Parts: sequence; C-alpha cells; structure tokens
Amino acid sequence: MPQLTGLYIYPIKSVYRLSPESAQVEPWGLLGDRRWMLVDESGRAVTQREEPALGQFRVLPSPDGSLAITAPDGDRLEVAAPSTADGDPEVKAEVFGDFFTTALAAPEVNDWFAGYFPGVRLVHLDDPLSRPVDPEHAGPGDTVTMADGYPLLLTTTGSLDELNARIAEDHPDDEQKAAALPMERFRPNLVVDGTAAWAEDNWRRVRIGELTFRVAGPCGRCLVTTTDQETGVRRGPEPLRALGRHHKIGQKLVFGQNLIPERPEGFRGLLGTLHLGDELTVLE
Repeated sequence: MPQLTGLYIYPIKSVYRLSPESAQVEPWGLLGDRRWMLVDESGRAVTQREEPALGQFRVLPSPDGSLAITAPDGDRLEVAAPSTADGDPEVKAEVFGDFFTTALAAPEVNDWFAGYFPGVRLVHLDDPLSRPVDPEHAGPGDTVTMADGYPLLLTTTGSLDELNARIAEDHPDDEQKAAALPMERFRPNLVVDGTAAWAEDNWRRVRIGELTFRVAGPCGRCLVTTTDQETGVRRGPEPLRALGRHHKIGQKLVFGQNLIPERPEGFRGLLGTLHLGDELTVLE
C-alpha cells in the first residue's frame, strides 16, 4: 500500500524546508506553509529562481505566528507577524500574475533582508482567503497561500527513481552529471512511496490518512530544480534536461502533481492532520 514518507513545510517561500513527522492541513495548504514571501520593489515574488542563496535561510515559526530566521552567516532575526487589520502597511504582492493583498513586515526586518538581497521586502499573507486558486482547476472558494499556484505539491519516490535512472542513462560517461538527485530538489509538500513510476499522472482524487484531495494537475518544473538545496549552488541542466527528454506533458517538464484539499462548502478551519506512514488510496 502506498504511504506518506515525507512532509515538508516552507514558512517563507523559497527558504529551507521544515521536515515534521505530522502536519495540520487547512483548506489552503499545510499549516504555516508559505504564508511569508520576499518581494521586490514592485511587489513581485523573489524566489530561488532569482536568488538561489535564499534556500540557505533557516526559519522556525512560533505558534503566535512570529518567525525566528537564521541567515547563512549565522545572523539571527526575530520577526513578528504583521496584520493589515492592525494597521500595518499593505503591499499588493504578485505570484505569476496573481495579485493579492499582504501585510508588510517592520522596517528593521526589511533592512535586515536587504543586506542580503538589495531592494527586497518581507510580506505576510495575513488573510489566506485573499488569493483564489486558478478557477480553471479549482472549485468555488478554493484559495492558496503564496505557493506557486496550488495548496500542496505531491511527488513520489517511484517517479524519482525512474527519473534518476534516465539521468544515469543519459550521462554514461560523466559520473557527476549522472549522480542521483534527492527529492528535496523538487520542494514538495508530500512524498509518497510504494507506487509505480509516474502513477500519479493518472490520479484525479486521493485519500491520505483521514483527508481527501483533488488532483488539480501536473507541476511544470523550473530552474529551481537545478539548485542544490543544501548549498544553494546551481548544478547544471538536470533534471530539466531529462524531464524534457523523458517526461514532458504538453509544454511542461513534469514532476509531481498539485493537490487541493477537499472541504465542506464554506469551511475555513483545520481539516485534519497528516502523519508520516499514512496510507494513500487512489479514489479516482
């Protein structure tokens, strides 16, 4: 039986991952996942696409919504959660053409981050209802935090094993290029073991533990997958080259599937909890 073997949360978009043994699920994703983001002066998201070193920042969230951030040089910063309802400044943020309202962190926080990435500001999505999911792939009222487009991303170890086999075949004379890639390159929320390679491409609805999810569609991959998540260094054309040769769906280089939690209409609370070891059942 397929089961959940990995859970990952990214408190700030594009930072280093948290790897809990369990995670609560809200209608818009895992609790605490990507509720914060760096933006440039225009409000556009700043991610590892532009700044691969961003993945080297470690973040620990607190129950009150505040963050403790550690930079690669060891400098630390405590950040309180701003709120537009409390009068903190608003910023119109953008992720891939989606515009939504966020709350701006305190000036000293933005000064600290600008010391590493000039011109950036840190924003908080204090209202998780402010960004709808693309209605072409979602139901009424579905929203998402500051992830690229959907509440959760699922990947499978079966597909990673197959992809790594294809990479090795494509580079028979170059041991470095043929080296197996870890799952962390793909920055999923959920990792499932015990399926055939690419089985997830045919799923439409799944249950994991006590929760049910709709499969919104495949995840097209980008430059971030070429970045070593432990060092922040770009490592060449893989896995994009191999995906282009062996797993291209339409115009997308696909690895993983986007999920939307199912919920009663109008429900806005916690839906339940996922645990490592939870079984996955394909419903459709």
